[in-house]
Amino acid sequence: MRIKSQKDFFSGLMFMAVGAAFAGVSSTYTIGTGARMGPGYFPMVLGVLLAGLGVLIAARSFASGPEDGDPVGRFAWRPLIFIIAANLAFGACLGGLPSIGLPPLGLILGIFILTFVASLASDEFNAKEALVLSVVLSVFSYGAFIKLLNLQFPVWPAFLGL
Repeated sequence: MRIKSQKDFFSGLMFMAVGAAFAGVSSTYTIGTGARMGPGYFPMVLGVLLAGLGVLIAARSFASGPEDGDPVGRFAWRPLIFIIAANLAFGACLGGLPSIGLPPLGLILGIFILTFVASLASDEFNAKEALVLSVVLSVFSYGAFIKLLNLQFPVWPAFLGL
């Protein structure tokens, strides 16, 4: 058998891997029954459905007919690294890092750092656009999470005394 669509094949493998991981981790929780679901029920069903979808997508990649689309290119490491780093930096800004003496820096500074680091993932980084996006996201996040939802976490760095 020959793979006709590399993108479908590798997408199917990815769905199967993520679905199997969800199902595997959720099997350590109490599953329960359909009438009385435990905490592992939803992730187990989701994992099985995701893995099943992956099998269908991967199987379609072997379908007869002409080859479909371009082959899968190189893996994009730069965006992956910057997006993961942006999320880690945001978490560190909200919670601080007591092990190294970094206090919580707050929501606003966290959003600015998150936006700038995530923007570096693009080949078309523009500092002015990232700054405008940071301001807009900060204003809307402050309104949504602090004012509307009344969530209690630091908005500003503690050392500013605001």
